[in-house]
Amino acid sequence: MDATIGQSKNFSYSVISYVFFTFIGYFIIGLSLSVLPIFINKGLGFSMLVAGIVISLQYVMTFLMRAYSGKIIDSKGPKPAVLASMISFSFTGLVLVMAYYFRLSPIVSLLFLIITRFFTGCAEGMIGASPINWAIMTLGEKHTPKIISYNGVACYGALAIGASLGVTIVKHFNFYGLGILIIVLGLIGFFIAKSKENRTGKHSEEEQKSFWNVLGKVAPFGLCLAFGGLGFATISTFITLYYDYYHWQNGAMCLSVFGVLFVTGRLVFSNAINRFGGINVAIVSLAVEALGLTIITLSYHPNFALIGAGITGLGFSLIFPALGVMAMKTVPSSNQGSALAGYGLFIDISLGVTGPLIGGVADVFGLPYIFPFSIGIVLIGLALAYYLKMNQSK
Repeated sequence: MDATIGQSKNFSYSVISYVFFTFIGYFIIGLSLSVLPIFINKGLGFSMLVAGIVISLQYVMTFLMRAYSGKIIDSKGPKPAVLASMISFSFTGLVLVMAYYFRLSPIVSLLFLIITRFFTGCAEGMIGASPINWAIMTLGEKHTPKIISYNGVACYGALAIGASLGVTIVKHFNFYGLGILIIVLGLIGFFIAKSKENRTGKHSEEEQKSFWNVLGKVAPFGLCLAFGGLGFATISTFITLYYDYYHWQNGAMCLSVFGVLFVTGRLVFSNAINRFGGINVAIVSLAVEALGLTIITLSYHPNFALIGAGITGLGFSLIFPALGVMAMKTVPSSNQGSALAGYGLFIDISLGVTGPLIGGVADVFGLPYIFPFSIGIVLIGLALAYYLKMNQSK
């Protein structure tokens, strides 16, 4: 028994040593996520639509970099991709310092922020699948589900911690302190990654050619994921502005509560997909997410909004793996790597369109309408998931 416990701990430590790079990357992303919208809107004087577009540029670049990152991993292994990601993250910190330095010239500052978002997107695209592949190549494919689970916890846990800490850092040390911290974190990740042994895998040309065909097969499940992702993206991008609109304090705490409940959902209900089936879990998860967004909409006190954010995080936690299981079943085992990559693109699309879409809703109708709109989108995802369930049972 002691030997089994020891092996389990060694496995956990091994996985953590790789998903640690995911944690660093998404911690850096979280640091600026909760403070940039207010800086763009209140500090530089641009509209919420502009703030949303600038934030979403990251996800556009992430989307574009996914395929390139995959080619690097396939041909040279995940280590070069991780190294490039960490350097890109450090560069974003340097440019963020420049953006704050030119804050009295809003256009110039905004241009530097755009550059920052582009490089953040490049870094996220390179780090997205690299630690997962590095761990799988080192520890074996049989551990893939656990590795993906650990990586998800690292990702959203880092976002939650970073979002809350970013507000505190800017409050006490302004954006200069935030930029310097990002530079240092990126360099730490770079040198740790440099010290680790690289791994390479082989992927047949036939598998690579079939990507677009596979993408079409996983698209229905990817669309459900995209609709569900919009609720999370609305919270992550606009919750601080939403709190500011109602003169509430500490809007970034919503991201932290969201992240805590997200991680809790992943850990506590990890066996639900095997017990009840992916599509059933997805339906319940989308319904729970819609409930959480509804609570935020109806909240008249920030504490109720925190509860809504937590319930939203709990609902969103299992949507990716639940629908991912269903997506994997649409293709043979030889194409499951392409299926996972194609399926993952839909969350990038969701996060990418949320900024301008929700920002436009806020500008036209007002901030109080962004969460009712998000509820409608999530309910479309719920309806689609139910349709897929009914179609599956025929």
